[in-house]
This record gives sequence, C-alpha cells and structure tokens, in this order.
Amino acid sequence: MYWERSSVIGLAKASCTFCHGYGMRPVLRGTEAPCNCVFRAVFRACYRRFRECVILGTHTNAVTWERCGGPSGYRTYSRKREEFMADFCLVSRRTLEDFEYRIFRSHYLLGADWRLCCRQLNIDRGNFFHYVYNIEDRLGRVFAELTPYALYPVSEYFAGTERRDPQRATVASMIRQEDLHQHSPLPLSA
Repeated sequence: MYWERSSVIGLAKASCTFCHGYGMRPVLRGTEAPCNCVFRAVFRACYRRFRECVILGTHTNAVTWERCGGPSGYRTYSRKREEFMADFCLVSRRTLEDFEYRIFRSHYLLGADWRLCCRQLNIDRGNFFHYVYNIEDRLGRVFAELTPYALYPVSEYFAGTERRDPQRATVASMIRQEDLHQHSPLPLSA
C-alpha cells in the first residue's frame, strides 16, 4: 500500500498525540511515515471483519466463482470468508513472536479479557496493554503491506480485484499463439 496523507487521514485517531489526527508523522529529515494509530485502525478493521466471518461461520457460505489473473481469464471457486479467517490467523502466526502470539491467541482469537490474560500469562496490566498495542501496530502494518494481496482494504479482499499487468498479458498471449503455430502437426491453412 502506498502511504500518503489522503489514504491515512480517515484512519487516524483525532486525539493522537503523535500525528494530531493527520495520520502521518514526521520522521528523519523531513520525510513522513504513517502513524501507529493508523496501523491500529487497519488492524481493528481487519479484526472486525474476522469476527463477522466467525459469527457467520455457522451459516453456509456460498462458493463464489471468481476470475483469476491472466490473459485467458481463468476462473476459480473460493470461499472468501474461510480464506480471510485463515489468512488472518496464519499471517498473525508468522509475524508475531511466541509470547506475543500467546497474547494474541488468548485475547483476540479466544476472546479472553485482560484480567484473564494477565492471570494466565503472569504479566501485569500495563505490560499486557503495551503488548496489545505493539501487536496491533505490527499486524496492522503487515495486513496493509502484504503482497501481492493485502488483507486491508477489506473490501478489496472480498471483491476479488484483479492485479495484472496488461503488457505481460499481451506478451504471454502472443507467445502462446506463436508456439501454437510452430508446433502444430498440420498446416494452419489446410
């Protein structure tokens, strides 16, 4: 995701002391970077959709028939809700360290409140919320910057937007036609 002020201002927290609600904060030598409040908002949007998918899990999900990239327009079947839940969990597991993942699993996936998490993990309240904010920051950045298909924006993930390079598609179709003409056993004019 390309970070610019117009893409982060709607996600920024108005009471943020670092970016003052603008979404970008100054860093080294006049450059700007997205504020951590933006990454937390990205994480919370993805987590909200994850919880919706979990709640709707008891209902039968319709299999969608969507178009994949490529010049020939291949199509595939998918279950977007299940794929999103799996991506959310797997990306989180790969990104976080062991202790952070234990906090993530107990607090976000299993739904334990902070008192139960602090008791189970043997940490105090301040450290618990410090870990929670760090988890939201890290995962928010990863969910937005994941390539080639990011989890955020969630609407793009569920819409099945295509990301293809038109020049590559043209070149690939020309090569296939040339290969077809060169390797055909019968003359094409017959």
